[in-house]
Amino acid sequence: MKTISIQPLALGFALTLVAATAVAQDYVVYATNEDSNDVSIIDGASNAVIATVAVGKRPRGLKVSPNGSRLYVAVSGAPKCPPTMDDEECEKLEVDLAADGIAEVDTTAHVLLRVLPSGLDPEQFDVNWSTGLVYVANENANEASILDLAKGEIQATVATGLEPEGVRLPPDGSVAYVTGEIDSDVTVIDTATGTSKGRIKVGLRPRDIVFSSDSKLAYISNEVGASIAVIEVATSTVLNTFALPEGSLPMGLVLSQDNQTLYIANGRARTVVAMNVADGSIKASVEAGRRPWGLAISPDGSKLYTANGPSNDVSVIDVATFTVVATVPVGSTPWGVWTGPKP
Repeated sequence: MKTISIQPLALGFALTLVAATAVAQDYVVYATNEDSNDVSIIDGASNAVIATVAVGKRPRGLKVSPNGSRLYVAVSGAPKCPPTMDDEECEKLEVDLAADGIAEVDTTAHVLLRVLPSGLDPEQFDVNWSTGLVYVANENANEASILDLAKGEIQATVATGLEPEGVRLPPDGSVAYVTGEIDSDVTVIDTATGTSKGRIKVGLRPRDIVFSSDSKLAYISNEVGASIAVIEVATSTVLNTFALPEGSLPMGLVLSQDNQTLYIANGRARTVVAMNVADGSIKASVEAGRRPWGLAISPDGSKLYTANGPSNDVSVIDVATFTVVATVPVGSTPWGVWTGPKP
């Protein structure tokens, strides 16, 4: 069964925007721990882990509702198959299809409420909070599913590039972008119709996506291509591709509130860099934990957080000095990280 009997509280779809002047410390940080099957909840003021919540197998992508009352986490029963493992060996591993879903957590009580259907092997997702629709990358199915949170039902599926991973909606909610790792492309989903508007070729092995605050530009991290693609949303055109320094392996992305600086987690290269979006130049760089993947920013833009898988911790980076100011031990193999208001 994909749900449990606890009745979920109000989903809080209505937008509750966090003001730019919000108190810097009035937030929490969530980190998904892929191998310990739980989420660590970190207090933004003290950097202390205040709770750990079991959510299901292989938690990866995550999002927090605008009012902070709900946390959603992609959980998957698909086995871990790193790039070093050949396909034949991967196919021998056990698959637990019943474990796939989007887990919903009450962030006040720190309990799992239910697990919603998601499609096969959900990895990342994004939510249109005004409609309550969730766009999920189903990595092993090569498609994206569209889930209605209120109904708890999948409304539609959309074919994507092979091994879809990153999913993001712009602030205006007009489209959903889904990266296809193997096909090196981005599938554009029209959110009004729930259908594909086509695909955009980018660099090798695209991973994450972030949009400008005016919804006009999208930035794509191309891990193997060691570059950042800049897409004009209105025309689905790649305007520029910025080459990153040698050895870069760009993964998680965050854009500054003024849209001038792109923060990039470089995975196995162990660094986080600040890139000037005007010309692609690197303004600052810092070594974080081992393989920083997930990347998030505090509501006031003063801190960055990286999920460092092999080192089982989260790095806290001060944006002003671009130094690591704290390292927070979490669960086993943290994958994703997100910030949200205290519930």
